[in-house]
Amino acid sequence: MRVTFDLSDSDLKYFRRVMREVREKSKHLSEADIVAASKELLEQMANTSVPEFVRDRVGKLDRLIEMLEDEEWALSGKDRERVVRGLAYFAEPEDMIPDKVPVLGFLDDAIMVELVVSELEHEIEAYGDFCNFRVRRESHFGENEDPATREEWLVSRRRQLQQRMRRRRGRRRHRAGAGSAKGPTALW
Repeated sequence: MRVTFDLSDSDLKYFRRVMREVREKSKHLSEADIVAASKELLEQMANTSVPEFVRDRVGKLDRLIEMLEDEEWALSGKDRERVVRGLAYFAEPEDMIPDKVPVLGFLDDAIMVELVVSELEHEIEAYGDFCNFRVRRESHFGENEDPATREEWLVSRRRQLQQRMRRRRGRRRHRAGAGSAKGPTALW
């Protein structure tokens, strides 16, 4: 059985408002607290019977967490804050639909993941390209590569991809209309 639904502009406004409220409530939490809570949600889902479509969407949180924990990606400043803000909803113990509700408990989490992933599409894409580049480079040169050379190409590729990520994000804002920061699914 396939179930689909569309979110209207008023629905998206509602989710943006919820995300703003959650971010405000979570200001006292550290990045480590937010990441830990997101990991806890993933673990809770692994031990719970949830619909596959929910599991697939909430599983995308792994990529956001990896992005923060990958020292070689070295995401920092406002870019890092965007990813942490994206995870803030999942640190909130009282979300829209309590996670204990059978079948539907993680539905709000799945919807919010879709919105967060859409908002962070350029960050996720750049990180994926960085990981792929790193794997290809390491498979080509192996463990024999000079550590200084390795660090040099990591820094260079990271800089290129993070700059691309910011440019694309800027273009997205510009396309949203007259410099507006709110695109059709923008959460912040």
